Amino acid sequence: MNLLKEVCIDNVEDAIKASKLGADRIEFCSKLDEDGLTPKIEELILIKKLVNIPIRVMVRPHSKSFIYNNKDIDEMKNTIDFCKESNFDGVVFGCLKRNNELDLDLISELAKYSKPLNVIIHKAIDLTNSPLESLKNLLALNDVDGILSSGGFQTARLGASTLKQMINTCPKDFEIISAGKITNENLSFLHDKIQGQYYHGRKIVGEL
Repeated sequence: MNLLKEVCIDNVEDAIKASKLGADRIEFCSKLDEDGLTPKIEELILIKKLVNIPIRVMVRPHSKSFIYNNKDIDEMKNTIDFCKESNFDGVVFGCLKRNNELDLDLISELAKYSKPLNVIIHKAIDLTNSPLESLKNLLALNDVDGILSSGGFQTARLGASTLKQMINTCPKDFEIISAGKITNENLSFLHDKIQGQYYHGRKIVGEL
């Protein structure tokens, strides 16, 4: 099985480097120091011109929480509109309720709005009570194509057994993208434990 290596990046220069180093896909955001926010439109225009591998775009208007008001949702939809018009590969977002469970109604609304793009729910799922149960709820929506997770732990290494369970729970075409301190140096070791196909990290193809 060919492993897919997705690199998380917050500037166009690093995206070009990652592509040259063998990244299969880019997750593009701004402000990785805040765990990734929505990139600026001019950056999205530029990366689409200069990078030829698939690009998924972070849709996260602020880093205060994963709870969004109507103004935030309008902003998210504007970004999604641009990503659809520009034929990006997908969008990445996650929405929680005040009890830290997934806001399935809002996720469903945004996922339907995002089609035909791929829709990935990011690591907000790791903050829920049971990421595995949250995954089952997402599968029932039928509009979500994958999740990014470290199995509810700080790192993929600590969450490896949950990630493996997640993979075994899903249909073949649903992406469980393992994340959390995965690098080019520990990928092979972690893959032996997780047995997934999709892996994500800032240094997954080495230092940029």
